[in-house]
Order: sequence, then C-alpha cells, then structure tokens
Amino acid sequence: MAKIYSKKELASKNLKPKKEVVSFLLNYSQALTVVKVKDKSFEIIAN
Repeated sequence: MAKIYSKKELASKNLKPKKEVVSFLLNYSQALTVVKVKDKSFEIIAN
C-alpha cells in the first residue's frame, strides 16, 4: 500500500517565537544594507 505524503502538514501553525528573537530579527533587518555594484552585492551591517 502506497503512503500518501501530501496529507502531512508541512509546518506547525502554532509557532510562538520569543520576543527576544523577534526583536533581534527586526533590529538585524533594519541595520542590514545591501549594496549592488555591477554583478556583485555587498551586505553591510550598520551597528
């Protein structure tokens, strides 16, 4: 009998991240700047 893999949930819907994690990710994304020069890109963190 074949298994049906499409019936499984891919991710849990009850994700509850800590406030510290959310704060870190928001601060990181605000400080991150991507500069593209010709065919290269540079990531700069302004901290």
